[in-house]
Amino acid sequence: MIRLTLPPWGTRVEQERRNRIRVSILAYAYEFEDAALVPDAEYDDLARRIDTSIVTGRLDTFFQQHYSADTGMWIRLHPELHLVAECYRKHYTYKG
Repeated sequence: MIRLTLPPWGTRVEQERRNRIRVSILAYAYEFEDAALVPDAEYDDLARRIDTSIVTGRLDTFFQQHYSADTGMWIRLHPELHLVAECYRKHYTYKG
């Protein structure tokens, strides 16, 4: 399991961008890889903290139109799913 409680850093926009990346990777892992990287309660907490009104300069329209804190199914519509998958494989799969 990974730890979601990280110390705050950066501007509110940078924090939001980081949270969107994290929630995307967690949703990808669960929906495509059948891997729960964190307990459901931790995912739910992070998912509820996503603020789609914050302009991050990247994928804002996608998050405003498709993101839902109540489900991870939105990840299936992610316009850069290949990058989310690559990040998951790079950082969360065992290469023994």
